[in-house]
Amino acid sequence: MISITTEKIIDEKRQGEAIKMKGGSEHKKLYMESYGCQMNFSDSEIVASILIAEGFSTTQDPKNADVILMNTCSIRDNAEQRVRNKLSQYQKQKRENPKLIIGILGCMAERLKKNLLEEEKLVDLVAGPDSYRDLPILIKEVESGQKAVNVLLSREETYADISPVRLGKGGVTAFISIMRGCDNMCSFCVVPFTRGRERSRDPYTIVKEAQDLFNQGYREVTLLGQNVDSYRWNINKKNEVIDESKPVVNFANLLEMVALVNPDLRVRYSTSHPKDMTDEVLETMAKYENICKYIHLPIQSGNNDVLKRMNRGYTKEWYMNRIEAVKRILPDCAISTDIITGFCGETDEEFQDTVKVMKEVKYNLSYMFYYSERPKTLAERRFDDDVPLEVKKKRLQEIINLQLEMSKEYHQTCIGKTYKVLIEGTSKKSVSDAYGRNSQYVTVIFPIENYKIGDYVNVKIDSATSTTLIGKAVK
Repeated sequence: MISITTEKIIDEKRQGEAIKMKGGSEHKKLYMESYGCQMNFSDSEIVASILIAEGFSTTQDPKNADVILMNTCSIRDNAEQRVRNKLSQYQKQKRENPKLIIGILGCMAERLKKNLLEEEKLVDLVAGPDSYRDLPILIKEVESGQKAVNVLLSREETYADISPVRLGKGGVTAFISIMRGCDNMCSFCVVPFTRGRERSRDPYTIVKEAQDLFNQGYREVTLLGQNVDSYRWNINKKNEVIDESKPVVNFANLLEMVALVNPDLRVRYSTSHPKDMTDEVLETMAKYENICKYIHLPIQSGNNDVLKRMNRGYTKEWYMNRIEAVKRILPDCAISTDIITGFCGETDEEFQDTVKVMKEVKYNLSYMFYYSERPKTLAERRFDDDVPLEVKKKRLQEIINLQLEMSKEYHQTCIGKTYKVLIEGTSKKSVSDAYGRNSQYVTVIFPIENYKIGDYVNVKIDSATSTTLIGKAVK
């Protein structure tokens, strides 16, 4: 998943309604900061909705806040260190304002509750991913002089009945959470321990949320799950139908349901798992023009022995079969991936197998990291983190350089072609230029002319860099 750090800005109208409901002048100000994956971003929108309903408003300046909440990530050690550094800064602010409440949410809260609350004393409040409904109660406990914590995991919670407050600027793209948790026990990953078991959300609430977003002017939604291909509703793990009066819905069915909301609503999704991706999903993508032709399909390693140690549940051969299916059914589809270098026991030969896969697939984009051992994972218990850091970094740099070459090569093939682009904003370099993405998730820059944010524009590509396409609008 894509790493993001965001400051949250809540819709003023809904804030005003909540303040009026709660009596106006006594409302408290909330500052939110989110780290990590898109799921955390989506969760922050749920948290905002819950607290606005309790009379909170938000501020862009943490110095003006009564409550600071940080939505955190535990995937890599670097992410945790960034959060700790930020919490230390907020503790300095708390010494000047003792009534300030500092809370930590999400995966890091679930994993390090005792350390952060009792030993390091960096926070007043800890809430895990399944306990956001209790935040108003937890905040009141802190106000009464207690420390507050709820990190209980749930097998049912999906927040399906909560309408998230949309936090992004522009109102063009939005995330929709379709499931929570993960049942895959990849040996390097903490997600099953911090987000609990997998459960899918009612598809009709998902479709309603997508329709509401379109009615509000949004033109793209991304369906989120740790493993969207395992989305299953109205059927249990034993393949028994739960309610005979309702249909069984798998991920391909859900994709179609959301695509049918409106042909002008683009649909993306993240993240796929190679062991679960079906041809049915690919055929549904081919059927609907508004389902974007982009798939993020993490391989992590191109060597079968490493994949086995990672407990990924597939072989290189199975993965390449899925790649072949994507290219056969969706010949214009862009493919991105995740790769970890220096996993436990990885030899130079095993690493070169990953390089070979990259060259064979020719990924459009890769998210690449060197292995960072996470406490309480299967890898920590079973394997030695025995690849030297300098070797991990060297291997990482090699695949970064390779990906830059492949991305540049792909973008050069786009010159002369015309793509349908959704305008998401103006360029950072010039307000006279628009930026947006095509169906393949590539950023496109072009003169904005009389077009506006949220418009679809056909853009002919004149030039390209390793990350961006540049062109002009055509009729």
